[in-house]
Amino acid sequence: MSLSLVELRELNVHYERAHVLRGVDLVVHPGEVVCLLGRNGVGKTTTMKALAGWVRPSSGSILLGGIDISTATPDSRAQLGLAFVPDDRRIFAALTVEENLQLGLHQTPRAKRDTRVIEQMYSWFPNLLERRRQLGRVLSGGEQQMLSIARALVGNPRVLLIDEPSEGLAPTVIALIFDAIKQMKASGRGVLLIEQNIRRATAVADRCYVMEKGRIVVECEPSRVMTDPALRQRLAV
Repeated sequence: MSLSLVELRELNVHYERAHVLRGVDLVVHPGEVVCLLGRNGVGKTTTMKALAGWVRPSSGSILLGGIDISTATPDSRAQLGLAFVPDDRRIFAALTVEENLQLGLHQTPRAKRDTRVIEQMYSWFPNLLERRRQLGRVLSGGEQQMLSIARALVGNPRVLLIDEPSEGLAPTVIALIFDAIKQMKASGRGVLLIEQNIRRATAVADRCYVMEKGRIVVECEPSRVMTDPALRQRLAV
């Protein structure tokens, strides 16, 4: 297997006295979709926030392309090629779709910026092309989710963290988003995905990690998630 894009080693995170992540080990390779599964409240989103620099680990290390970024700022991590799409989207509601994408483009160092990637995002998400002059606040929930993903991708990240992309969305929008995830994989990017729609997640994933009470308890092929009754019981699916 090629050099990992992202690697967590014995990662621990505390929220005051609460020990939220307990020695998490996790790897994402280039061109690989890895799905982090588990019931609500087990630490999945905290794992992504620690990777993105939104939460400071109490111990352990975070590597991006073999470089330790455990103490790097979120902006520095973005410059190094890590992008995060949180579950609350966080688009700029007072800016147009086009302006949101232009801001995403500026996450890339000037020498590496390519405005053609915006047109590529419009080809992946045709709804955004139709809405390019409209403000973020008037978009539907699905359009906001597409914009959040597209804004992350125009920065040309090496790895993308996506938290619950399909939650509350129409099936047609979900299909577009998962088609985009396949395109990311084909382009050689690494993707770490949190997704409650187990069938959708396992259809696109190369590997799965199952988390319980802040620990990784299973690493497996996606097919096992769908066929192992004991594992499905642990996931309550």
